[in-house]
Amino acid sequence: MKKIGILTSGGDAPGMNAAIRAITKAAMHYGIEAVGIRDGFEGLMNGRFINMKYTDVDNIIQRGGTILGSARCPEFKDPEARKSAVAHVKEAGIDGLIVIGGDGSFRGANVLAKEVDIPVIGLPGTIDNDLYGTEATIGYDTALNTIVEAVDKIRDTATSHKRVFFVEVMGRDSGFLALNSAIASGAESVLIPETITDIVAIANQIKSQNKGRRSSIIIVAEGDEEGGAMDIMRKIKPHLEDFKLRTTILGHIQRGGSPSYYDRALATRSGIMAVELLMAGVTEKMVGIKADELITVDFKDAIEKKAMPKIEREELLLKLLTK
Repeated sequence: MKKIGILTSGGDAPGMNAAIRAITKAAMHYGIEAVGIRDGFEGLMNGRFINMKYTDVDNIIQRGGTILGSARCPEFKDPEARKSAVAHVKEAGIDGLIVIGGDGSFRGANVLAKEVDIPVIGLPGTIDNDLYGTEATIGYDTALNTIVEAVDKIRDTATSHKRVFFVEVMGRDSGFLALNSAIASGAESVLIPETITDIVAIANQIKSQNKGRRSSIIIVAEGDEEGGAMDIMRKIKPHLEDFKLRTTILGHIQRGGSPSYYDRALATRSGIMAVELLMAGVTEKMVGIKADELITVDFKDAIEKKAMPKIEREELLLKLLTK
């Protein structure tokens, strides 16, 4: 193992820079050259490579986003388009690749590993926490803290003006962010893709809660089957004519910002392990975490199996949210 490639792909997540830093420093510690690949798989197909040095990763552990850039690249699904990526990898002499991203990124990495015949390791970098086999993904903790801080501020104005706020958070297919931010922020209700939303029941719940209460906060995952916060408010409005209803869509603010201690530590530990796995010839594995110990998960499982919030475990907490 003489040269390791690093790329970040898909949506950015706080802690990606910490992972890039750890991979670069660990590689150089072992006498391996680190090569940064700009703008994900798009950069891989176009040969946008940079030789990484210690100075390139100084003072980045606290920065959100990714210094290498990221991009969604549907063209990478085309076998003909991937041929250019394979050619650039071979031409650059890259012996192993570390991909930081979500399930879409790992699908591309899984295919590439077979076509270019080099070991590939994945680090789960996504705020959604929706990858099977790991208890946490890089960026998830920071995003949760961002949401809780925002909801705390919304609660101030909601209470001042006796309003019901529907706060939309990310989570197109997964309710991890919505569920756990609702618990931590003391929200009155939470709507997630993994459960069925009953508009009338939610309306009655709000009516019951507001007896003697000045505000209500309902956290809505963007992927709820009844729609996002605006859709929910429109559908519920006829049932709550005497209430002042408002929506807030947090959007991409959830992805940005300085990573938390947890995300910095997870990214650093995972990055070092990824380098050591490549050195051992391990391939097509994702580095995950369970009970504070780093583990490996097959790409196939991480991609094909669905991570689910522990709804049964949180059943009492969910009931308390509605009281």
